[in-house]
This record gives sequence, C-alpha cells and structure tokens, in this order.
Amino acid sequence: MASLTIRNLDDPLKARLRIRAAHHGRSMEEEARHILRAALTEERQPATHLGDAIRRRFAPFGGVEVPDVDREPLRDPPGFDW
Repeated sequence: MASLTIRNLDDPLKARLRIRAAHHGRSMEEEARHILRAALTEERQPATHLGDAIRRRFAPFGGVEVPDVDREPLRDPPGFDW
C-alpha cells in the first residue's frame, strides 16, 4: 500500500475533515481515503453543449427544438487611450 502526506492543509479544512470523520464514525485518515476513493471512481460525464443538455432534459416530455445559433467572432476589446 502506498502512503500520501498532505502538507499545508488549512486549519478550517482540517477541522471540517475531523468533524466529517466523526460524523461517519471514521478516523480522519479513513475519511480522507473515502473521499479520495469516491472522487476518483465516479464516472466522468463528457462535456455537453447547453442545447444538447436541454434536449435531453425535455425528451421525456415530448422534446423541444433548440435551434443552433450562429455566433460572430469576438470583438476586439475597447481601447482606453485618450
């Protein structure tokens, strides 16, 4: 088994970890392992476009058509020269 040392952990964050561990009946070390395990084993969802997310959300209700919008290139930022 590998070990990991975490340095420069903020005191408020360490206190929250201690409280969370106590709430779950675990040591701080076991709670940190649990958090890391949960965070690193969850399936990552691929990034989607907003229109695709809206279509998926409303599909059970008969769907909705969200038209694609053509975008213009970004404008140059304004100059502040006087």
